[in-house]
Amino acid sequence: MNSDGKPLVVAISSRALFDLDSTHQIYLEQGLQAYIDYQQKRENEYLQPGVAFPLVEKLLALNDDDMDHPGVEIVLLSRNSADTGLRIFNSIEHHDLHIERAVFTNGASPANYIEPCGADVFLSANADDVRKVLTAGYAAATILPQATRENRSGQLRIAFDGDAVIFSDEAERIYKTQGLEAFSSSEREAAEKPLRAGPFKAVLEAIHKIQSAYPADENPIRTALVTARSAPAHKRVILTLRAWGIRIDESMFLGGREKAAFLRAFGADIFFDDQQLHCDSASQVIATGHVPHGVANEADGSDVGRGT
Repeated sequence: MNSDGKPLVVAISSRALFDLDSTHQIYLEQGLQAYIDYQQKRENEYLQPGVAFPLVEKLLALNDDDMDHPGVEIVLLSRNSADTGLRIFNSIEHHDLHIERAVFTNGASPANYIEPCGADVFLSANADDVRKVLTAGYAAATILPQATRENRSGQLRIAFDGDAVIFSDEAERIYKTQGLEAFSSSEREAAEKPLRAGPFKAVLEAIHKIQSAYPADENPIRTALVTARSAPAHKRVILTLRAWGIRIDESMFLGGREKAAFLRAFGADIFFDDQQLHCDSASQVIATGHVPHGVANEADGSDVGRGT
C-alpha cells in the first residue's frame, strides 16, 4: 500500500455494518432509555455481521498486500453515543476489522462529519442521513435489508447504475419530460459529448486507482455498469468513461430488462442504483444501496426511468 496517495475513505453507519435491526426496533417501540439499557447489558455480546459487512471485509483486505496503491480506510459514523457504541467497538475488535476512526453523534445526523472525515462515500441504513450527504455533494447510499447473502468470490465485485449514479441525471430528465424517442434522439446527437459527473464518479475514480496497481488478470476488484440503457444510448456512456480515463470491467446495457438476474450472475458484493424499484428487486439477491439522487427521486419523479 502506498501511503503517499489519498485512500478510498468509506464512512459507514453501525446499522449498515452490523445486524442491529432488533435493537433498533427496541428504540422505535420502547424509547431511548430502553435502547440504552439493552445495549449496555449486552455490550460484551458480539453483534452479527450486517448487510455491508462482507463489503467492508473485502475493502480492508486490499490493505494487506504489498501493491503500490492508496488503500482503503473505513470510518464508523454512528448515531449512537460513545457509551452505547461500546458494544459496536467490541464487535469490531471481535471480528478483527481494522477500523480506528469513529464519530458517535448521540442521535444527531452524522452528515456534517463527512467532509472532516475525508469520506468519499457514506453507507447508512438511515435514508434521511443519506439524502443530506448527497445534498452536500458527496456520494451516499441507503443500504437496504437483504434477503440472502451471496459471497461466492474472494474478489471484490461492485456494480453501478449509470444515470444519476456514475453520471448526472441530465439524460434521464429528457426521458421523463419528453419520452423515449426524444431521449434516444438526444443521446444519439450528443454521443460525442461526455455526460456530467454523478455523485459516484469520484468513488469509481478511487476504485480505478487501486485497480491500476494490479495486472488485469490478477485484480482483486472487478466493476460493472448495469444500466437499462440500450443502443443507441450506449455510445455516449462508453465515450464518457473513455474521456474520464476510467475503466469499467463489465458493461450491461439491458434495455429495460430486470437487473437482479444479471447482478447475481456477476456476483456483485454491492449494487448502487437510483431507482427504488430496481433496488428492491436487486436486494432480494445481493447487497444493494439506494442512491436517492436525481429526477427519479424528486417529488414527482417516482416512476421508473429508461436511462438508469
